Amino acid sequence: MKLLVVLLGLSVAVMGVMIFQTVRQEFNLRTMKTRTAENTAEVSRKEGSIVHLKNKIKDLKAAMSSVNAKIEELRKKKADTEKSTQDLDKSLQTCNTEKADFEKKKADMAATIAKFKADHEDLKKKAEEDIKNLKQQILDRDKAICAYADTTKAEARKLCGLPDAPQ
Repeated sequence: MKLLVVLLGLSVAVMGVMIFQTVRQEFNLRTMKTRTAENTAEVSRKEGSIVHLKNKIKDLKAAMSSVNAKIEELRKKKADTEKSTQDLDKSLQTCNTEKADFEKKKADMAATIAKFKADHEDLKKKAEEDIKNLKQQILDRDKAICAYADTTKAEARKLCGLPDAPQ
């Protein structure tokens, strides 16, 4: 009977160990199921956030491409504006050069006109003096002729400026 008691005790001990192992494995399985469920939920959340981020990235890429297009357009406008500014600067420089040339020609013309006016005045004075001298010479000749002219004739008296003789 002792053997039976020992055997029974040993069987109960083995059964206890087996029950303990079974309970422990059940807890491990529940823990693993819980972790699996949590991991699945977390993966689902992360997948949702990944999809959301992909959509945001897609929107940002679209916005970025439109911004890049606008930047390119603005660069072209800037280049056109710079080219236009350079053309206007060249035109202004040409215009200023032409203006300076015109001003120089105008000053030269004004100096030439002033010189011509001065020369004209000198020539006018000289011509007036010559005319005066010639008039004086003519008067002197007329007086010389009148000295020799016959004052009895009316025509001679008229030319010499003598009063008419009474008839």
